[in-house]
This record gives sequence, structure tokens and C-alpha cells, in this order.
Amino acid sequence: MAQEQQNQIQISDPIPGGGEYCNWAHILHNKEEFRITFGNVMPPSGRVTAKIVTTPSHFKSIVMALNENLKMYEKTFGAIEESKPVEGEIGFKAKD
Repeated sequence: MAQEQQNQIQISDPIPGGGEYCNWAHILHNKEEFRITFGNVMPPSGRVTAKIVTTPSHFKSIVMALNENLKMYEKTFGAIEESKPVEGEIGFKAKD
């Protein structure tokens, strides 16, 4: 009987503290990848806090995990009220 070999993966975390605050995200995609840009916007300025590029299948896994965690959160703490859209301009416009 062969022994199963257990592989360990070491993951480095170069981000200091508990992470970066995000209150804005922009998602783009093409056939091969999804690009997610996270930011912290506090008018009159803002800054990008992280950028993620991933495959469509991994993006779908992330979305499924987010949905599952959202369900668990709301089961424990109650429904989250959705934010209202920002009215007017906040300093930048999307290209048409």
C-alpha cells in the first residue's frame, strides 16, 4: 500500500495589517480573463487598492464563494440593505 504524500503550500502575505479598505470595484472581462480593480474612493479623490486578473472559471468559483458567504452572513446578522446609487458625478465618468 503506497503512502499518500501530503503537499504543503506556503503562501506569503506582503500586505501589512488586516488588508486594504475597498468601497469601489470595477470589473472588466474578455474571453480569456476577468480583471477586477478595487479602490477606496473618498471624494474628492480615491486610490486603487488592488487589482486581480483571473480566469473565467476561477472568477465563477469566487462569485459562488462570495454568494455562499453572503448567505451565511445574512443568516447570522440579518439582511443587508443595498446601497443606493450615487447621484450626480463623483469626479470621473465612464466612457460610452
